[in-house]
Amino acid sequence: MPKAIWNGQVLAESDRTEVVENNQYFPPDSINQEYFRPSSTHTTCPWKGQASYYTIVVDGKENKDAAWYYPETKEKANNIKGYVAFWRGVTVEA
Repeated sequence: MPKAIWNGQVLAESDRTEVVENNQYFPPDSINQEYFRPSSTHTTCPWKGQASYYTIVVDGKENKDAAWYYPETKEKANNIKGYVAFWRGVTVEA
């Protein structure tokens, strides 16, 4: 089952992930909320829409904007609406 790990902790785990552009997107109900802090960062993808970010905090260590999601998506990306993906050192194991 795919899981996202950073600083020794499982951030998300699900067998219902979606793969888009080589990124595993985890359903919102599969993330361990205790590690996620909302960020004011936003980026725009021409076909997915506007992304919002989370900073990951584990044992006092912060990984700024290491997770992103699309709260609203364009039609072609509806399958990942609200789903969370990772980068910046977060390991995703399948």
